[in-house]
Amino acid sequence: MGLIQKNIAKQVGNVKKIRKKVDFWTKEEAEKVFSTFDLNDYYDRFAFTLIYTLFMTGLRIGEAQALNWADINFKEKTLNISKNMYYKTSKEFYITEPKTLASNRQIALDDTTTKYLMEWQSIQKNNIVTDFVFSYNGLPTNKSATSHIITRHSKLAGVHRIKTHALRHSHASLLISLGENALVIRDRLGHEDIKTTLGTYGHLYPNMNREVANKLNNVLNLEKTVVKRRHIKNQYTKDL
Repeated sequence: MGLIQKNIAKQVGNVKKIRKKVDFWTKEEAEKVFSTFDLNDYYDRFAFTLIYTLFMTGLRIGEAQALNWADINFKEKTLNISKNMYYKTSKEFYITEPKTLASNRQIALDDTTTKYLMEWQSIQKNNIVTDFVFSYNGLPTNKSATSHIITRHSKLAGVHRIKTHALRHSHASLLISLGENALVIRDRLGHEDIKTTLGTYGHLYPNMNREVANKLNNVLNLEKTVVKRRHIKNQYTKDL
């Protein structure tokens, strides 16, 4: 509007973006934590299945809370994500739309995760009646319960404590260590944009630049061929 003669923001200069540190469990750390659960105990079995599934699928906690048994296809070994959950208290929670359009996705399950989910379904049926996958009392699990589970078992395992959302980061880190590309990780995590995936996890690819260079070794096969051509002279060349 012409009211300010000088742009004050220019005095600040360029503001550098600071990449947040991504906390996660490595494969070895996760194995130590999972080994501390007593799978013969009902609650421990629930807690193990919850944490293990979050680690192996990268689900958001809201997606896990809203997950019903009808969302799992044990024959095809797939997990359909189509809803989220707003959870305030055990008496105030409701199903919501997914976080983004890309959050509507299908996640392929590995054999071991499928087996643990099938076993939990059978155990759960013998104790309670509910449609929620991650429930031990008929109600969906809450974030604080998940946090307590992580706190307790990370301490038992002698592993640093992470937040619930860091299990999602842990899944991405696991995929990267297995050599999966960013597009696969984007689709599995349900990111709207590949920039989100690369911006969050790009630094976990420390050896990719060297691997590309190694692949470029001898990629071109150059054979010397004799070509008759007229030598062009200029002021910078000398007669040979």
